Formats: sequence, structure tokens, C-alpha cells
Amino acid sequence: MSAMTTPAFSPTIQKNPNARSDDERAAILADPGFGNHFTDHMFLAEWTPDAGWHDPRVVPYGPLLLDPATAVLHYAQEIFEGLKAYAHADGSVWLFRPEANAERLQRSARRLALPELPVEWFTGSVRALIEADREWVPTGGERSLYLRPFMFASEVFLGVRPSQHVTYSVIASPAGAYFPGGVKPVDIWLSSEYSRAGAGGTGAAKCGGNYAASLLPQQEAAENGCAQVAFLDSVEHRWVEELGGMNLYFVQSDGTIVTPALSGSILEGITRDSILTLARDLGHDVVERRVSIDEWRDGVADGTITEVFACGTAAVVTPVGHLKWRGGEIDSAPDGEPGKVTSEIRSALVDIQYGRAEDRHGWMTRAV
Repeated sequence: MSAMTTPAFSPTIQKNPNARSDDERAAILADPGFGNHFTDHMFLAEWTPDAGWHDPRVVPYGPLLLDPATAVLHYAQEIFEGLKAYAHADGSVWLFRPEANAERLQRSARRLALPELPVEWFTGSVRALIEADREWVPTGGERSLYLRPFMFASEVFLGVRPSQHVTYSVIASPAGAYFPGGVKPVDIWLSSEYSRAGAGGTGAAKCGGNYAASLLPQQEAAENGCAQVAFLDSVEHRWVEELGGMNLYFVQSDGTIVTPALSGSILEGITRDSILTLARDLGHDVVERRVSIDEWRDGVADGTITEVFACGTAAVVTPVGHLKWRGGEIDSAPDGEPGKVTSEIRSALVDIQYGRAEDRHGWMTRAV
């Protein structure tokens, strides 16, 4: 169904009769961690070829009832997004570039042969859930409410074709720091055996299969004392692509910031795009091009590269310390602290998100 024939977004609201008490919620918000707790409600909507998108609703958070033959369980036709809601000092709650997430979900849907959700339904679903669970938005520090919209093939059938029934949902989780150690350099494991995605594959889509493919090398990283994995291209095994869940940046000695160019197998991160803009605002030259693993290693060794950092919605901006591989390692943060440029860019971004700096680019959208 096209966006022109999709009905206006008008969700029904079913309040959760078993919502957590004020004391239970306060105990969770005091130390939420990341992805450990979920709010009292969730959003649901359905799609079929005949009815298009329909039945938008906010309902009590709870298990989804799936038949064993539900298509997503067998063919992984699934996509998702991630964005955050931020409490500002005046009590209002804001979203950071939700339309960009909506548009990326549409691109992912096209690649996975799923129906495109109208932008208005995406932003409306997120707002509706925040309104229902306003008291779950954390305050203080750099806490936020992490929102996870996702879409999956919910038709009950066994057969390799696009599903004729699709479910869209949004859940929310109060979030503290993604890395428990806070804003400290993280160590990265270089995967020499595995690639995150291949040419013509689903690397540019935000789908669960990409992350499933990263779990084995992520396990290898953990065994080597690293928090994340760096992946190279699948053809030459030479060009840096991204981490398992974050885009990468390299700060050169002259202040230029280089990031791997989008290649069709790199996820077009919204934080990535925002940082490119902020870096230019701060006076840095920004270059998107291919970066070889030798340039990374040699540049850190000879001082041509002075800082390395990664970014994503969940972790925001994270400095990179050691890059480790079988037989060697380099350290781009020998003092154990974030670099000057990394800190500058991170502050510029989070100050906009939390309402502490002017939003010159119109990125923030008020939710409630």
C-alpha cells in the first residue's frame, strides 16, 4: 500500500493495569544499565497487502505470541531502528532526528522486501509510546530512554518469499551508559577471518542478520579482552568498514577527520552523519574515503593518526584505545583518556541532544 492510501495515524491506547509502581520504577531508573529493563507499554501495528498499514495501538508491554511457523523465525525477514528520547531541564522530552531514522527504516525495508512504513507513522508511533510512558524517561547525567522500533515477517508459512503479513512494533528501555566503564577508550579486536557484510549484501540495511553474523567474532574479541570488533571489506580484506555496531573516525595530526566512505556494505549511521556536520562546524576538514588497515596501524604508530573514535546511537561517541590482532597491537589513546577532538565532538553532540546548546540544524523534535 502506498503512503497516499495509508490512513491517518490514529492509535488506540490500552493502559497497562499492571504498570510498575512509582517505587519500582524509581529503583530501575536509579541504575538502568543498557537494554536491561523495559517500560510498561509497547506499540504495535500490522500490514497486509489488502489492508496496508492498519490497527495502530499502544498496549501493555508483554510477550508476542508466535506460531512455530512464523516466517521471521525461518527466513530472518526483519529490520529495526534505534533512537533516544532526552529529558531537558524544563521537563520536556525531545527526540534526535527521528525522521532520519524513519527514512533509514524505509531503506532497510526496501532491501529486505518489507513494506515501507510512512514517516508519519514512525514518528507518531514513537511519540505515542513516549506519551504513554513519560515517567520512564530518565533524568540526570547522560541518561535517556532508548527506543527500539522493529518490523518482522509475521505470516505463518514455510516458503521463501516476502511475507504477506508484517508486524511493526516499538519498545522502550531506560538507558544509562552503553559501556559500563563510561567515556573511556575501548579496545578493539581486528577480525581477520570474518567480514560483517559483502558487496551486494545487506550491510547498508539495519537488519538482525548483520548483527548475528558479528557475534562469533565479537566472542573472539571478548576472549582477547576487547569490547568491539573491527571488520574489513569482504573482497580484499584490506579496507576498514565499521565495528560490529558503530562507525569509525580517524583524526589526523593536521586536524582532518577521515571516515570510511559508504560502500553499500557500511551502515549509514545517523550519528555518523551528524558528526560529519558538527566536525565541519568546529572547523575541521572532513574526508569520506577508503581507509586501509595498514593506514590505521601505521598512522597510529608514526603519529599521522592522533585519535580514533567510534559512534552510534547507543554508545554516542566512544574513543578507541588499543587495536589488537593476532600477533600485535597499537594504542591510539596511551594516556587512557579521550582525545581532544573526540571530546570536543562528543560534547557538541550531546549538548544539542540534552538542550544545553543551540540546535542550529533543526535536529531536535519535541515528543511531549
